Amino acid sequence: MIQTNWFGSGFKLRAAITVACQIAFVFFGYDQGVFSGIIGNEDFMDTFGHPNASLEGIIVSIYNLGCFSGCILTFIFCEKTGRRLAMWIAMGFIIVGAALQTSAFTVPHIMVARFITGIGTGIETSTVPMYQSELCEAERRGRLVSSEPLFVGVGIEIAYWFDYGMNFVGGPIAWRLPVACQMIFAFVVIIMVFGLPESPRYLYAHGKDAEALAVLCKVYDRTPDDPKIVKEQDEIFEALRVEREHGEYQWSQLLKRDEVQTGRRVLLAYGMQFMNQMGGINLVVYYITTVLQTNVGLSRNLSLLLGGVINAMFFLGSLFPTFFLDKYGRRKPMIWGSLGLGISMMMISILLSFQKSHPGTQLAETTAAASVAFFFTYMLIFGATANCIPWVYVPEILPLHVRAKGTAVGISSNWLWNFFVVMVTPTLLNNLAWKGYLIFMALNFAFIPLLYFCYPETTNLTLEEVDWLFLEKDAVKTSRAVQKNGWGGETPWQRRENRVHAQEKASDHGAVTVEHGGDADKGLGGA
Repeated sequence: MIQTNWFGSGFKLRAAITVACQIAFVFFGYDQGVFSGIIGNEDFMDTFGHPNASLEGIIVSIYNLGCFSGCILTFIFCEKTGRRLAMWIAMGFIIVGAALQTSAFTVPHIMVARFITGIGTGIETSTVPMYQSELCEAERRGRLVSSEPLFVGVGIEIAYWFDYGMNFVGGPIAWRLPVACQMIFAFVVIIMVFGLPESPRYLYAHGKDAEALAVLCKVYDRTPDDPKIVKEQDEIFEALRVEREHGEYQWSQLLKRDEVQTGRRVLLAYGMQFMNQMGGINLVVYYITTVLQTNVGLSRNLSLLLGGVINAMFFLGSLFPTFFLDKYGRRKPMIWGSLGLGISMMMISILLSFQKSHPGTQLAETTAAASVAFFFTYMLIFGATANCIPWVYVPEILPLHVRAKGTAVGISSNWLWNFFVVMVTPTLLNNLAWKGYLIFMALNFAFIPLLYFCYPETTNLTLEEVDWLFLEKDAVKTSRAVQKNGWGGETPWQRRENRVHAQEKASDHGAVTVEHGGDADKGLGGA
């Protein structure tokens, strides 16, 4: 794929990489939020025959099914195409899908269009965090990669306020123009990718050592013999050695119980993105306008207005990990975040329940209005914790030899469960009302022990040092010790190497002993 030198080297190049990744995630957020204001638009409903709750859920959620399919495609071809070409292909799908959505007049037409757009988003979200994590320093990785989901909040806000403004325009343009604007972000990313380098870790894995070294030197603006370049190159070679020892990892081997616990790490990646979705976030992002109208009883205009403000909390919360994630880590914010999200869902459920027990009373109206405050706290807490951390954690927890496949599996979890939540939410809101929020409360509380006992801390570790954690029997306990005291002398990798050398030495010594013993036997036989 053609590459230009638009962005030079060093800081300018790293900034361009970050900006391109952030714009890709602005699109991601925009696409997540844009349909919240469109569902319920009078012209949209007239065009597609006023779909019932079930069909509405399918129209909205089929996008997420497309995203899941995009992750599977990434799983298949990303190791062949590289990160840059995969991003370019993703944007191509998005442009085609957005154009088809804009011109849709029938339900099958818009469903196919949203599915195609979803394929592009699935490829993008599987590739971009991995690309960013492989092209930044360990001590800045959390801040930089977590800035991507922060810009999801930016995209959601742009979409919500655009929808709100277009609500006063009316006619087909009120929903077709916001849908068409998805293409703007895709074109910007396509142009920027031509000036960005390929991931050096991908290049090393495919035997392009000279090109990979040149990329490392260009990204960090250092010479090949600089200690930082030498150290990073050596660590990548050490990680690749595991792959060479075990052979190429096929899809069926992703859950393999090998020396670096590949299977366990893929499951951790899958579980992290499961938690991202099943805490109930897309009940709010996709349907907050409907929720405020149906469950709380507000007017459409006020619901649209409050929806935009509530989602601003998502953006404000996401500022915390962008600046402090590498200081406070991944585990603790996720644990405390799950607690806060569970409490918010519990309070929403309690306050909305008065509409069932005291229908039409002042108490029911007051408590329903009070529940809006906990949508604010929910979005603020989610933005500060479960929004950003999974996107950082998934690519860094996976070993290099399955990072592309494993990241695709992890992100596919996000889209699969996103699809599930978005599809069932309209029915859930209509039939269960306040009881539906208890489901998400219980799930958030259940995540707390799962995070504490199963997920190691990866803050400020290089991607290769994360491998070292899993050479130990208890990676969670080891990670806590490393965060507190450092590696403290011999690393797990060094211990492994020493064990291998000792075994080889013992094996050689045994062979020599057997050989000498055989000679002695021959001598005795000859006597």
